[in-house]
Amino acid sequence: MADENGLGKGLIVGFLAGGIVGSIIALLYAPKTGKELRGDIRERTDEFIEDAETYINSAKTKANEMINDGKKKSEKLISEAKVKVDALLKEAEDILDEAKGKATVAVESGKDKITKEGDKLKSAIKAGVDTYKSEKEA
Repeated sequence: MADENGLGKGLIVGFLAGGIVGSIIALLYAPKTGKELRGDIRERTDEFIEDAETYINSAKTKANEMINDGKKKSEKLISEAKVKVDALLKEAEDILDEAKGKATVAVESGKDKITKEGDKLKSAIKAGVDTYKSEKEA
């Protein structure tokens, strides 16, 4: 895009410079009086100034259009990125919630197993102590 802008600027400047130089050379070689020559130069200068203003206004208009298009495209990209980020965040939250749920289930299951095994161990120790006491008394 920068190459196109440089090419366009160079083309406009080259066109204007070539037109000015060509007009001056043509006027200098024309068989006219000094007064007529100065009048022709004034006319040509006015024409070139008008042409330059036209090209400048056209360039400004195109530049504004390009800027507005760029703004619209960037706003669209930003909004699309926000939508994608929101979707990713939602997915991450869902995964985290699922992991928390699974971890809670695993912890509760582990607690239940430990409690059951602890109860079995207590019962076994109590039975062993009771057996020891009854053997010692006998």
